[in-house]
Amino acid sequence: MGVGNILMADEGVGVRVVQRLKKEYILPPEVNVVDGGTLGMDLLYYLTEARNLVIIDAVEMAGEPGQTLRLEGDDVPARLSLKMSPHQMGIPDMLFAAKLRDLYPEQVVLLGVQPGVLEPSLDMSPPVAAQVEGLINQIGRELKQWGLIIHKR
Repeated sequence: MGVGNILMADEGVGVRVVQRLKKEYILPPEVNVVDGGTLGMDLLYYLTEARNLVIIDAVEMAGEPGQTLRLEGDDVPARLSLKMSPHQMGIPDMLFAAKLRDLYPEQVVLLGVQPGVLEPSLDMSPPVAAQVEGLINQIGRELKQWGLIIHKR
């Protein structure tokens, strides 16, 4: 699940990653790639059948632009509760609601990227854009741990 706002430069990194994943890779039928955009709480619907979840997003970590972060389990909603943008307000709420409704995935992983530019632009900054391929590779490793293999087209 890639989330973010593609109109705000690096804020859209999660969406850009899933767009490339859909376009350039053959995915097992069990894998649902979701462009979550800025939907926040409305993404709860996608968890109804999700056993595992990878969230890709821009995450403020007071690091250098393009720095990446991998968190799992309860660290994910805790990190996303430090809001950087309006859509992030809904992600922790969505995960909390999923727990209440017994929809919480067995495993939740956050792949985050430190943004450099958060102003109106359709283009990501070079340090963040340079991480897209690595994030796709990391998604492939996460899926492989869950017994799912992706292949480049």
